[in-house]
Amino acid sequence: MTTTILVVDDEKPLRRFLKAALEGRDHRVIEAETGAEALTLTASHSPDAVILDLGLPDLDGLVVTQRIREWSQVPIIVVSARGQVDDKVAALDAGANDYLTKPFDTAELLARLRVALRSKQQLGDGGAQTTFDVGPLHVDLARHEVSRDGTPIHLTPTEFKLLATLARHAGKVLTHRQLLKEVWGQTSEQAHTVRVHMAELRRKIEPEPARPRWLTTETGIGYRLRDRAD
Repeated sequence: MTTTILVVDDEKPLRRFLKAALEGRDHRVIEAETGAEALTLTASHSPDAVILDLGLPDLDGLVVTQRIREWSQVPIIVVSARGQVDDKVAALDAGANDYLTKPFDTAELLARLRVALRSKQQLGDGGAQTTFDVGPLHVDLARHEVSRDGTPIHLTPTEFKLLATLARHAGKVLTHRQLLKEVWGQTSEQAHTVRVHMAELRRKIEPEPARPRWLTTETGIGYRLRDRAD
């Protein structure tokens, strides 16, 4: 089966070069030159892998990686001129699967792509729905948009990440520890941190924050985003 590869780079000659190399290996190639385009195409075309530059004209590639990871486990191979160890660590910590420094060897890139695609097949598709609807609430994980009854709701980055984490596991209870790890990247913070942000999230999401209907508490355990209305 032909695989679809999304190539994200603002340099057209490099995109053309990669397109020829990938199509020569029977891959289908789609292209993006900005971070915003990358997010849209990842959501709409569900590529099998993403080859991503970090130095994009609108969004840094690290931000693109982090946003994709909020709703998809598609393999991401960063190809960037940033060659410092700290840059590689930052990209991998953000969720990239691999990292190559420009200029790179085409054979090495193709080999790493094969590894990433094999891992994807072994783990399953790993994709996830990019939008979530329950009652009046609509969450678009790819576009970072939230609305209630069609009215946009502004969330802070942390609030959105908290809601996105709950949406990815809608209907399931997430413990304080799980939320601290997924949203804040650590478990050393206190459960109070989650409670404070949950209170703010409910204030913006719930019609009656004191009597939450969608963001429910599992006493002593954590929280759940209901996946359907009764």
